[in-house]
Amino acid sequence: MKLPIVTALVGFMASLAGAKHMRTESTFSPARPPSIPLAVRNPYLNLWLDGEPHAYKTGYLPGSWPRHWTGSIVGWEGLVRVDGKAYNWMGSAFDEEMVDQVAFEYTSTRSTFTMEVNGTVGMRVNFLTPVTADDIKRQSLTYSYLEIEVYSLDDKEHDVQVYCDISGELASGDRREVIDWGFGVVGEIIFQSFRRKRQRPVTEAHEQPNWGNWFWSTQARDGLTWQVGTHGRIARSKFIEDGSLDNEQDLDYRSINHKWPVFAYSMDFGTIDSKTNGTILYTLGLSQVEGIRFLGDGGIRVVPQLWMSYFDHEIETLHYFYHDFKKMVAHSKDVDRQVAEASLAAGGQDLLTITSLTVRQTFGAVQLTNTPERPMLFLKEISSNSDIQTVDVIFPAHPLYLWFNPKTIKWLLDPLFENQESGHYPHNSAIHDLGTYPNAHGYPDGHDEPMPLEECGNMLIMVLAYYQRSGDQEYLEEHYSILKQWSGYLIEDSLIPSYQLSTDDFAGRLANQTNLAIKGIIGLKAMAVISETIGEYKDAKYFGAIADDYLGQWQGFGIAHDAEPPHTTLRYGKNETHGLLYNLYGDALLGLDFVPKSIYKMQSDFYPTIVKKYGVPLDTRHDYTKTDWELWAAATSERDTQDLIHARIAKWLNETTTWRAFTDLYETKDGTYPGNQFTARPVVGGAFALLVMPDAERSELERWSGWDEVEKEEGEGTSGREGEGIHLVVNEEL
Repeated sequence: MKLPIVTALVGFMASLAGAKHMRTESTFSPARPPSIPLAVRNPYLNLWLDGEPHAYKTGYLPGSWPRHWTGSIVGWEGLVRVDGKAYNWMGSAFDEEMVDQVAFEYTSTRSTFTMEVNGTVGMRVNFLTPVTADDIKRQSLTYSYLEIEVYSLDDKEHDVQVYCDISGELASGDRREVIDWGFGVVGEIIFQSFRRKRQRPVTEAHEQPNWGNWFWSTQARDGLTWQVGTHGRIARSKFIEDGSLDNEQDLDYRSINHKWPVFAYSMDFGTIDSKTNGTILYTLGLSQVEGIRFLGDGGIRVVPQLWMSYFDHEIETLHYFYHDFKKMVAHSKDVDRQVAEASLAAGGQDLLTITSLTVRQTFGAVQLTNTPERPMLFLKEISSNSDIQTVDVIFPAHPLYLWFNPKTIKWLLDPLFENQESGHYPHNSAIHDLGTYPNAHGYPDGHDEPMPLEECGNMLIMVLAYYQRSGDQEYLEEHYSILKQWSGYLIEDSLIPSYQLSTDDFAGRLANQTNLAIKGIIGLKAMAVISETIGEYKDAKYFGAIADDYLGQWQGFGIAHDAEPPHTTLRYGKNETHGLLYNLYGDALLGLDFVPKSIYKMQSDFYPTIVKKYGVPLDTRHDYTKTDWELWAAATSERDTQDLIHARIAKWLNETTTWRAFTDLYETKDGTYPGNQFTARPVVGGAFALLVMPDAERSELERWSGWDEVEKEEGEGTSGREGEGIHLVVNEEL
């Protein structure tokens, strides 16, 4: 496919900032998160409003640069001009007076800032990233919306123009790289596009992609002017002085950090009064043809991006996404409502404060690839080590994926099964991961991070959880041989775990881990259920009997019966130790009714005795904790303990001085980072642990069944390939 492109981007550095302070303080609802999701769609389109290190008052968009999850600046600048005077509403390029941010609200799909300009004009700045786990065509598109509304606050007439640009930093993590760009129109949509000139498909530089085309789009209309590739200071100064741009393209293609090229739009709304508002909609997106380089059946191949099965050309995707906005607003409101209803019913407002902040972050770590007949959902272990398809990262995240669409579990596990069943992994245990994103080459030499007990238990539990919610018995039959192989490993190692790592590898190796052992034992019980489901009754009896025997012995090895109060230990025989028994959750999730209820109650009674200001410590070795495991432990506790844990985490979210995207690792005493700055990781999907329990009180997430009817009514977007009849104009083929 020969792809026309338009490219460029980059922004002024923070050192150029000097915006004046706002006069008011913002409210934050339902909490003031350490970092606010702006455009969080996949590992590359993953932009946040970070706070400042060790600062309490974070969360203000005016005067702050949006950042990639790595913390690197993305020069996304916003200005507004009211009655001839310019103000800053996003970014930090000039010493302009800032608008007053008076309110911020987040939901599962939306971040909305309410601002006031000198008491005269109001602004609503809405960042919307839809989640359509039930519609892979839409979910395959790496785009996000930014909508701005301006309105009169004092019922008087005001002359209003709005400016927004984005710079070239998205094109490469290496700011010395040369980028090129272009400009075009498709239908009534105007777009500016930029990219790294020297494309290197399926590679990264500093966690950002070295391939693909970025698109920054809006609707062509009266009052809209634009500038392509212009030096950022020139474009922004032009707007500040005149309230408009020159409709010109700078063809001096150059490196990202040389005269920082930006891609700018200015919208002149004319007169705004009590009866007239102004709105403008932008979309920001990334188009890539190549998806993941994967070692599976038949050797290494490049798996294509899934969107290519639905669209003939990348330009069609931006046209489709832009015109999908009304439908996506309706769908997103429905998603927000259902997450809210389920969270409130299961755990109250504190749980909703947590769950609604995790949705975009969890889906922002994955990308859909391959074909509609066999989707492959690849996951990046963001910020910890960038592994791809890490089993013990999928595992803590999987409650959220299960809740939205159980099929996502299959799409995540399929690459792991294909790699190992094709003979590319020499061990009889389950693999830890498939390499480093975006290259899923696996470990034919067997030198992955060694967590054999951990990953065997994880795979068995997730496979059964998927079956129970999908009824896909064929999946159990297809992979029965390797599931049985992994169960054989659990028989060898789960009762008396050898000196090894668990998923909490940052805490180091340990022998005889109580929590790790119960995961393996529950995994064996899950295998017994799998065997019985497909009619392998002899195997079911065999695995079930071993699981029962191991559980009885485990209760003797791993419980400090004489402690006050009694509790499970961190490791066998060390009664002075304790830890979160989060792996008990597998028994509850699967409805096995296997582990005695007395152990559930014992742990539920114990956690309040060790809780700190911001949560329950992971174990006795440190005061830090992990939010995913706290929430798993809460899901297996009684309501009072659940409420306590949820309240402490919600309090931490609102008060922590961590300043990057929702971390899953923090100090329970003061809420700070413990050294490792885990950020933007999908493991926070564990917040849905309680929502996806078999007996949870929640409204089921209904499949969105109205797409075809709405499309027919509006006369746009059809099933299958898109773009017939679209008038496409691009200024340059690259």
